[in-house]
This record gives sequence, C-alpha cells and structure tokens, in this order.
Amino acid sequence: VQLVESGGGLAQPGGSLTLSCAASGLSFSTYTMSWGRQTPGKGLEWVAGIGPDSTNTGYADSVKGRFTISRDNAKETMYLQMNNLKPEDTGLYYCAPGWGDYAPFGSWGQGTQVTVSS
Repeated sequence: VQLVESGGGLAQPGGSLTLSCAASGLSFSTYTMSWGRQTPGKGLEWVAGIGPDSTNTGYADSVKGRFTISRDNAKETMYLQMNNLKPEDTGLYYCAPGWGDYAPFGSWGQGTQVTVSS
C-alpha cells in the first residue's frame, strides 16, 4: 500500500490550499478514507473522513465549514479543499484508510506540510 500526499505549502491566514492523496496497492473504492494532521499544539488529530461512495462525510469541529473532503475513485485519489486557513491549521497532513483518531496516519505516506503564516 502506498499513499502519496501532496499540495501542501505556505499560505497566508484566510488563504486556501488543496491537498491530494494518491493511493495505490489497495482497493481504494471500497475504503473509508480520512485526513489527519500532526500539529505542534495538539499532536495527531483526525480532520475529516469520507465513505467509499462519498455519501458520508465528517469533519472535526475545528475545520467544519472551512474544509471540504472529496474523492475520485476512478483516479484513486482523495482531496481536501482548505479555505479560510488559520495559523492553527499548520501541521503535517496525512491520509489513511479508516475514520477517527485511530486511523493509521503516517503508516504509508510521508505527509504534506501546511504552514499558515503571514
């Protein structure tokens, strides 16, 4: 299994970034997938999740209304559109199969760094 996160970078407060997670080696379309992040202040936390057919999505309270998770099963890729970024969104973002804080973030991918700063 390989998960390749990309799209991170430096953004100003209020700015936007879109992260991608390209999967290989698993039956992507059958898995619930999630984004998580490692932040200096809170450690590793679940950010958002999406069901196999995109019917179900969920968000941490800290990002609700600002982040949107989506997926393209044909491309075996998941996305995280991040709007109205805040400095506290700074962190290393991972994708993983599963849902919640116990999803194996970091087990198969290197993550992508997001830094929000003016």
